[in-house]
Amino acid sequence: MITDVTEDLEPIQLRVAPASEVPFSDIEAVFGTRGDPAHCWCQWYKIPGSDWSRFGDEGLHDRLKEQVRATGLGRGLIAYDGEIPVGWCAVEPRTDLPRIRQSTIIKSGTAHPDFDDTAVWAVSCFVVPRNHRGRGVARVLAEAAVDFARTGGALVVEAYAVDPKIRTKVTADALFHGTVSMFARAGFTEVARPRADRAIMQVELTK
Repeated sequence: MITDVTEDLEPIQLRVAPASEVPFSDIEAVFGTRGDPAHCWCQWYKIPGSDWSRFGDEGLHDRLKEQVRATGLGRGLIAYDGEIPVGWCAVEPRTDLPRIRQSTIIKSGTAHPDFDDTAVWAVSCFVVPRNHRGRGVARVLAEAAVDFARTGGALVVEAYAVDPKIRTKVTADALFHGTVSMFARAGFTEVARPRADRAIMQVELTK
């Protein structure tokens, strides 16, 4: 799962739509058939570690398909450049992400430790295909995620960013969280550094 981490030089105009409102083939086009996204299908936080091995790629694909069709919220957003799908962002109530409860980084850094609070939402995953990176796609999705969460009743939107300026080497599979600088440009505030290279970012919403 790869996020767009390059500073965008010029604002870009993208259309962002809830995943529940787009053809699932557009989501498949973003995730592709190779690399980390095609082997996870945004299920990492949704399946407890002890159960992960029970699901192969096809099973994870089918779980995401069921999830985006299960509710009107859609559990995520798709960005379009014209008619071309260019990015995915997962945003949903934190209560729907059981592995978050097991994360030492999140537990030690969140300003909202009640993991049963349905008003706390999480932006947990970005996917931007290689040929669409470096254009600010992830930033646009992060901004849209806040509005999407507000519409769903969120009072807090959390994210669990990576700071690539701290790490000597950042592997692709670590960037699906999004980066500190990208979230800052999208209006998120850093509220904790549970680890030097990881930050809890959030937006507080009003009723």
